Amino acid sequence: MNSSKSPGLAGFGILKNTTCHTEKKISVFFSIIFMTVGILSNSLAIVILMKAYQRFRQKSKASFLLLASGLVITDLFGHLINGAIAVFVYASDKDWIRFNQSNILCSVFGICMVFFGLCPLLLGSVMAVERCIGVTKPIFHSTKMTSKHVKMMLTMVCLFAVLIALLPILRFRAYQIQASRTWCFYKTEHVEDWEDRFYLLLFSCLGLLALAISFLCNAVTGITLLRVKFKSQQRQGRSHHFEMIIQLLAIMCVSCICWSPFLDSWRSSAFSRSRACDMAHVKLSLGRLHRDF
Repeated sequence: MNSSKSPGLAGFGILKNTTCHTEKKISVFFSIIFMTVGILSNSLAIVILMKAYQRFRQKSKASFLLLASGLVITDLFGHLINGAIAVFVYASDKDWIRFNQSNILCSVFGICMVFFGLCPLLLGSVMAVERCIGVTKPIFHSTKMTSKHVKMMLTMVCLFAVLIALLPILRFRAYQIQASRTWCFYKTEHVEDWEDRFYLLLFSCLGLLALAISFLCNAVTGITLLRVKFKSQQRQGRSHHFEMIIQLLAIMCVSCICWSPFLDSWRSSAFSRSRACDMAHVKLSLGRLHRDF
């Protein structure tokens, strides 16, 4: 009886191994494709922005181009580093126990995910604020928004994102392997500790705030430009503003589509767990009072 079943079992095992191997190849292939497309598109954008920055170095467009270059470079390194780690994880059959015994790779992956996720969102909002000031307060913009000040803002945004990414490490709180076992991030499931909730809320609230600021500033900038156009009927000196606002709207739309579901889900997850814990404490207290009386 055993010998009669063994060929079928062997065939099933071969089929299962072949299917897993095929899925692994497809996963690695798509990861490489996405990483390559991201790197090539961002590299092309950097070349275009650098050439444009050389032409508009002394004009109001220079600060916008400098911020845009910072965003594109950050996104480029995000695709390069996160993509390389993801490809390695897929290629290693997501066997974290084998290659992550000391949890170093997961920590590095989590830090990179937080930094390269938060930094572009913050830079997008800074770009929207810069354009809003440039359109509504052009004299203030021309005197205060110099290249030196823009570089300082870029540095401050990057340092702030680094600090947020390093918070769990500084607090000796490890990043967690997510359910798909393909990436690491803050703890997003069964969040019970207040510190885990704090990290989720901090990241999601900062991301949502950056998107809200971008939306508000882009709306003010667009309305101001339309009012000026309809009143004066002069297009000279304003065409590049419309060009930049279109670019900002494209960045904002992509950020909203890519990040809003995750940010809202993490925020809801932290709040719902917090409410569940509060209700549990209330029920426990009521139970104790009932026993006392």
